Formats: sequence, C-alpha cells, structure tokens
Amino acid sequence: MFKHSIFLRIYGGLVILVVLVALFGYLLVQIINYQRAQEYRESLTDGISYIITEGISRQPNAQQKLDWISDASDLLELPIYFVDASKVSLTRTEKKRIDEQKAAVRYDASNAVTYVILGIKDDPNHYIYIRVDNFNERQMKALPVFIMDYLVYYPGQEKEYLQKLQSKFSYSVSIENIQNLPLDSEQIGRLRLDHSIVLYRDNATTRGTNVSIVSPMSNSYSQVLVLGPIPLFNWMPVQLAAGITLLSLFVLSLGVYGLLVPMQRKVRQVNHALNGMKAGDMSIRLPVDGSDEMASLASSYNSMSDHIQRLIEAQRELMRAVSHELRTPVARIRFGMEMLAEDDDYDSRLQQVDMIDKDIEALNNLIDEIMTYAKLEQGTPSFDYEKVVLLEVLEQVAMETEALKTQKEIILDAPPEYLEVDAEYRYLHRVVQNLVGNAIRYCDNKVMISGGVNDHGKAYICVEDDGAGIPEQDRERVFEAFARLDDSRTRASGGYGLGLSIVSRIAYWFGGEIRVDESPTLGGARFIMTWPAKRFKSEKKNYLKGMIEGKSE
Repeated sequence: MFKHSIFLRIYGGLVILVVLVALFGYLLVQIINYQRAQEYRESLTDGISYIITEGISRQPNAQQKLDWISDASDLLELPIYFVDASKVSLTRTEKKRIDEQKAAVRYDASNAVTYVILGIKDDPNHYIYIRVDNFNERQMKALPVFIMDYLVYYPGQEKEYLQKLQSKFSYSVSIENIQNLPLDSEQIGRLRLDHSIVLYRDNATTRGTNVSIVSPMSNSYSQVLVLGPIPLFNWMPVQLAAGITLLSLFVLSLGVYGLLVPMQRKVRQVNHALNGMKAGDMSIRLPVDGSDEMASLASSYNSMSDHIQRLIEAQRELMRAVSHELRTPVARIRFGMEMLAEDDDYDSRLQQVDMIDKDIEALNNLIDEIMTYAKLEQGTPSFDYEKVVLLEVLEQVAMETEALKTQKEIILDAPPEYLEVDAEYRYLHRVVQNLVGNAIRYCDNKVMISGGVNDHGKAYICVEDDGAGIPEQDRERVFEAFARLDDSRTRASGGYGLGLSIVSRIAYWFGGEIRVDESPTLGGARFIMTWPAKRFKSEKKNYLKGMIEGKSE
C-alpha cells in the first residue's frame, strides 16, 4: 500500500521520522543528563573532598588519622573507610581527579548509591572510601563544620584563606554579616544557639531551587559562614531543552528534506519534459521508477507523448495518403465526365456512368475507412461492451462474403453456439469483416474462419488463407496505415491500406493484440486477434445485478 502511494509514503515517513527524532531526543537527554548528573555530583564533592583530605593530612600519625576519620563518619552519619589503594581499581579519569585532590565519584543507579573515593595527601597507599546512601539536611549541616575545622588553623585570617579556598568549590563559600542576610527572628535565634540552618529558595529567574547553608562562627556573633546558594540538579534546564528542541527540529527538517527531494526531482523532470513538449520536442520520455503516483504520472506522460507523437505522424501520413488515394478516383471521374460530354452513343454513356458510380462508391468506402481509422487513432472510442455470441458474428461475415460471389471457398470452423464473449458487436464485426476481406484479396482459393476462448481466458478470432503468405520481415508493417507490401496487387484488389490498421487499433482498444504468422493448415497468412473474454466492468455489473436480484427476492 505504501509503495503505491507517494503521499502515504511521505506521511508514514514523517510519522516514523517524528518517532525516531523523539526517541533520539529522549536518548540524547538521558545521555546528556547522565553526564550532567555526574559532573554535578563531582562539583558538589570537590570542595569538601579537599577539606577532608587536608584535615586527614594534618594528623601527625596513623591512629589520629583513623580517629579523625571516625569522627567525620559520625558527624556525617555516613560510613567512611580507610582502604588500601591496591584494592581499589581506578580509571584514568578517576586517578587524575584524585591526584588533583578532587573526589572520584561513582554512582550505582540500580541501588541509588553513590561512592566517593578520596586521596590522602602525602599517603598514596591509602584511599578514603565513602558510601552515600542518601544526602539529607544532616549531611548539609555537617559541611560547615569541616570548613570551620580547616579555618581554625588560621585565626584572624579566615576571610583570606576562605577566598583561597573558594577555587575548590563550585558554589559560593563566604563569611557574611548576619544583618545582611534575609533571615527571620526564629532563624537568627537558632544561629544564636549555635545551630546551623538550611535555606531553601525557589528562584524563578534561574528556573530552579537552590539551597544555602548558614552556620554560626565560633569567634563572632555578628558574622556567619554561608555556603551557597547551591543549585539543586535540574533535569531539564532551559538551555538544554532549547538545544534539544533545535537539534530535533534540525534533524526533522533534514528528514523531511530527504523525503521530499526525490519527489521534487521527479516533478522537475516532468516540468522539463512538458517544457520540451511545449517547444515541440516529442522525444523526451520520463523514467518510471517504482509504482507510486509519480511513477504513474511518468507512465501516463510517456503514454501521452507516444500517443501524441503517433497522432502527429498519423495525421501527416493520413494527409499524404488521402491526397494520394483521392487523386486516382477523382481523375477517373473527371475523365468519365469528359467522355460523357463527348460520347453520343447511349450504351457507351451508360458504361461511363457505371464506371463513375463505381468510382464514387470507391470514394465513399475510402472516406468511411479514413473516418473509422481517424476515430480509432485520435482518441478513446466509446465502446458499449455486451455479451456477444461469437458464432453469430462469424456466420454473419461468412454469409456476407459469400453473397459477394468472390468465387472463393469460405470455411467456417464454428465455435460452440453457447460461447459468449465481452465485446462491442459493431467493432468486432468490423474486425472479422476486414480480416476476411483481406484474406479474400490475397488467397488462392480458400479462406478459413475460426474463433473461441483459449486456455488463458482470452477470446480469439483467427482468419487463414492459402495465399502466398507474408514474409516474416514485413509482418509488422502490414498494420501500418496505408502500408502496401505489393502496391500494384493492392490496387488491383481494391485495398486502401487501412483495413489491417483499423483491426490493430480495435484490438488495442479492446485490450488485446493482433498478430500474423503462417497458417499451419492452409499454408498462407494467419491473422489472430485476442482480447479478454471477460472484462472487469462486466463482471462488476453482473455482480451488482446479482446483488440487486438477491435483495429483491
């Protein structure tokens, strides 16, 4: 179905393309967000990882280091392990991050667990291994404690060292005056009680929620340590959504372009051919690719071009032949009229009148042949198909031929009386009449007429004679208008060169064909015309008729 309709194919292609682009966009978002989430986790851990590694490295011995780690584990309420470096397999990227005093973060999506691996300054043989099942407000409030522990080694220089520390953090870390912060009395009271507070804010300008952690300073009541704002992870930021949308539209436009280019190319070919036809070039033909509407259009154009070209050639040949064929009887009529004017003998005048009458009859026959041929050649004739008893047509033509007293033997190989075929009676009679008339002119003594339906469901009419036959190289030419293989014999027998052309055109409009070969029975020429014995239109009419009759019953 899709291959026969270019519009359905384009529509189906667009639907498939949209689905593929949507799937592509979804997968692209997932891949990008996976990378963004990983970078987000790493950015959140970079600063605190540096603080932890610095805190551990400050411990003078191994036991104190272990004690510091234990205290950090209790503070964070997270399991922290002191492991041998040889037991941990790191990727090149993870090794590089640890060397830079950053954390290597691994996320187990199946269990929703994050593993953080930290290096220890001046101890390359051990790593800090942290398992993070969840990260809540408890862990958030613990972060300022680690920073305070780091700043305690720099009394009076907290702000200076905090500025140096800022490069390790992806978010702001600063010491602010408490009155400069948008805090209510309850929050200030909690700070006075030496409690850290977490502020959640929904910032419409950044289209996301952020978190700030405010912790009191041990050596100042007017200043606090502020971490943040820390943006929470946004799965679909405006930039990402816009980028994915634009990329999807670009891919979709490329797909639409790919679907329409072949159609555009075919339309351009049709336009070129039509312009060529307009300029008088009838030789251009379109390639027929596939079986869709454009292929049907190309085929129809080629058929139209062939038909127009044939019409032009036939018109030229017709005008030439008509002028040639009319000249002889007109000349004889003129000669007869001159003889009538000069001849006083009654019998001679009657003879001249008879000859003029025959010439006029010949002109009428020629005009009838020309008009029939022109009607069949220049357009689709109106055929009224009906059930025709084939035997009746053959018997009628045989009887009409015998009535002409041609002194030739007509042999009728009669088909069954019940045999009916779909045909236009008038044109079928004309076919048999022309074939038999042609055989009569060229036979020696016998003409055989037969018909029936072959094994392929094709009706056929066969006319054979015992004449000299037609050479194989000339068998196609006999169906050309005004073609004469033996001009003198044709003129002597009264032919015009149109009979077989008319038969050929009728066979074409019947949806059949006409061919000529050698008669195996009589030895002369054998003409066989075949066409569908049952037509779809007729079958459809009969079906509908049966349906109507069935309902009426």
